[in-house]
Amino acid sequence: MEDTQLLLCVLVLLVSHSLANVNGDSDVSTSSGSGTKTYIVFMDPSSMPAAHPSPAHWHAAHLQSLSIDPARSLLYSYSSAAHGFAAALLPHHLPLLRGSPGVLQVVPDTLFQLHTTRTPEFLGLLSPAYQPAIHNLDAASHDVVIGVLDTGIWPDSPSLADGDLPPPPAHWKGVCEAGVDFPPSSCGRKLVGARSFSRGFRAANRGRGRMGAGRRSARDRDGHGTHTATTAAGAAVANASLFGYATGTARGMAPGARVAAYKVCWPEGCLGSDILAGIDAAVADGVGVLSLSLGGGAAPYFRDTVAVGAFGATAAGVFVACSAGNSGPSGATVANSAPWVATVGAGTLDRDFPAYVTLPTGARLAGVSLYAGPAQSARPVMLPLVYGGSRDNASKLCLSGTLDPASVRGKIVLCDRGVNARVEKGAVVKAAGGAGMVLANTAASGEELVADSHLLPAVAVGKLTGDKIRDYAARGGKPMAMLSFGGTILGVRPSPVVAAFSSRGPNTVVPDLLKPDMIGPGVNILAGWSGVAGPTGLAKDGRRTRFNIISGTSMSCPHISGVAALLKAAHPNWSPAAIKSALMTTSYIVDNTNSSLRDAAGSLPATPFAFGAGHVDPQKALSPGLVYDISTNDYVVFLCSLDYSETHIRVITKMSNISCPRKSRPGDLNYPSFSVVFKKKPKHIMRYRRELTNVGPAMSVYNVKVSSPASVSVTVTPAKLVFKKVGQKQRYYVTFESKADPSHAKPDFGWISWVGNEHVVRSPVAYTWKM
Repeated sequence: MEDTQLLLCVLVLLVSHSLANVNGDSDVSTSSGSGTKTYIVFMDPSSMPAAHPSPAHWHAAHLQSLSIDPARSLLYSYSSAAHGFAAALLPHHLPLLRGSPGVLQVVPDTLFQLHTTRTPEFLGLLSPAYQPAIHNLDAASHDVVIGVLDTGIWPDSPSLADGDLPPPPAHWKGVCEAGVDFPPSSCGRKLVGARSFSRGFRAANRGRGRMGAGRRSARDRDGHGTHTATTAAGAAVANASLFGYATGTARGMAPGARVAAYKVCWPEGCLGSDILAGIDAAVADGVGVLSLSLGGGAAPYFRDTVAVGAFGATAAGVFVACSAGNSGPSGATVANSAPWVATVGAGTLDRDFPAYVTLPTGARLAGVSLYAGPAQSARPVMLPLVYGGSRDNASKLCLSGTLDPASVRGKIVLCDRGVNARVEKGAVVKAAGGAGMVLANTAASGEELVADSHLLPAVAVGKLTGDKIRDYAARGGKPMAMLSFGGTILGVRPSPVVAAFSSRGPNTVVPDLLKPDMIGPGVNILAGWSGVAGPTGLAKDGRRTRFNIISGTSMSCPHISGVAALLKAAHPNWSPAAIKSALMTTSYIVDNTNSSLRDAAGSLPATPFAFGAGHVDPQKALSPGLVYDISTNDYVVFLCSLDYSETHIRVITKMSNISCPRKSRPGDLNYPSFSVVFKKKPKHIMRYRRELTNVGPAMSVYNVKVSSPASVSVTVTPAKLVFKKVGQKQRYYVTFESKADPSHAKPDFGWISWVGNEHVVRSPVAYTWKM
């Protein structure tokens, strides 16, 4: 026994010198080594010998005991949101680790991608009736820190000014990490922390990659991170605009909350090891909300780095919001589908930036644009129009190198949307000498219009309008067109509309769980921007702006993060699940014409596979009446129901002892929505249970209201719930009976609502049939 303890002490001494900056961003020699690959190694915390002063020492000693040099291999040690470490390993190291005691799982590092001012007014946060509440919440939210995992932060943004904020909350343990062009004084009372994590990125790129001057610095040289952070919690800035577009006061959803930036994304993407290190640090620092506008493909939760880290954060009381992805309108594309994550899709605002394409026929066709450069001439004029600047069909997409300058010089070029970035198409046209561009949607994007600040005069149009222009250009003769720009308009109807790019359900990881959870504003959003990036993000864009307008579920996610911070301030004792329940069950499903939410992809009514529970309504979310709460143990039972092995559940939960019930089903998780998957047999019946907690007044009475398709019979028992006390819990049971022929049934939808005197607590229900 004494010999064992002596050996452990020797190992601790051997590895201590390599641990001084194990979770910092200093160099690791293996990052430029040959033949190594980064892996995340999940450890069983109960196996850690008492002789080790910290998990980091244990992880380094474990590598040392296998003759793996931690000084060369160890990238990160995780202990707050997950238990384990990231290391750059050689192939022969893998069987050594997988066969050693204490190791639960060894998985390769994964590459994730980013999901790339009127919003507070659109969400009702500036309505006169709401002002007394929002004033109190602004003060209460001073204690809430929103951690943003992204491309870093531009600390000089006026949206990050300290104003009259008090000092950071006493519980805050974060730091302002010094780095290239980022002194510790970059932080203050609004931006209370900034860290950079690039070891996984550098190891994956063997020390190469386009980090440039931003290496080992939290400074945002992309703009995405500053945009998401200021969307969530930016201070009010008057006269904000993008070159005159969307002029007004820009403010985040929770302008009184603090921001902590965790730079985990680089030009080529975001490595899972860096993301997990960011989550781990954020939880230890004391954030109350985490916002991640990034994601990867669908994978079991024990192999999904974001899902594992988010579980640890949620268990620590942190609300985690993630973007749903930009792979719509195709179905089964939703990312970040774990139930402990708020998965956010994107919708439009009631603001637009009209622009027009006028043809010699007199037709004036509407589109959108954020072009603010010099005009073609003093007043709009007709110019030759060309579609396909060469014999190659790729020229219709305006891909790099496909346009013949002799064919397009001085002309307006019609480009099909798709394959390359929208702003890249404009750059290609300009480089070939084109005078302007019409960017026309195809069937994939339908009638969705996304405005861009192009490098040349350009107008984006929907598919129907694009087809008219394509048909006109194909008639022969000498087609002509004229572009004109209409500035900013408000009060657009209908709105919101589900963005075509927003990723959709069903959830391929767990079909019994409806995702996304909700949608928020994600199209043409104005927020803060980096001082060294042009609004297009292209290297050739030399323009600079303090604010930019961009679109994506990357933009909708921080809206929800900011609103969650307001709810956390208003209800500091609510769990992350209770906050998400409030956001979901109070969401709305009609637009400003009082019609069902529509889908930009085809202008047809959207479904819960596109918008989840609906569009977020912050005012109603503050007082939801009832909530569906979920404990950490509930999530464990859910994981058991997926038939995950005990080892895999321990990887996710960090728990050493897992006790699964004899029988459990994913659909019984106390979730604020339902996804009912019928088996391929007639008259199939599914029965689920739910439990509601009263967060409204005592003596509240609710009656159930069911809306179901003809293909399903729904029975709820009891049909009436009486809550005598605040905090009281009541269970109910739902029986779903399929009446459809499974061989011909298509997905269908309905609602279960609990209606009280003051509140309506509504849950969406999705029905699918296994083929």
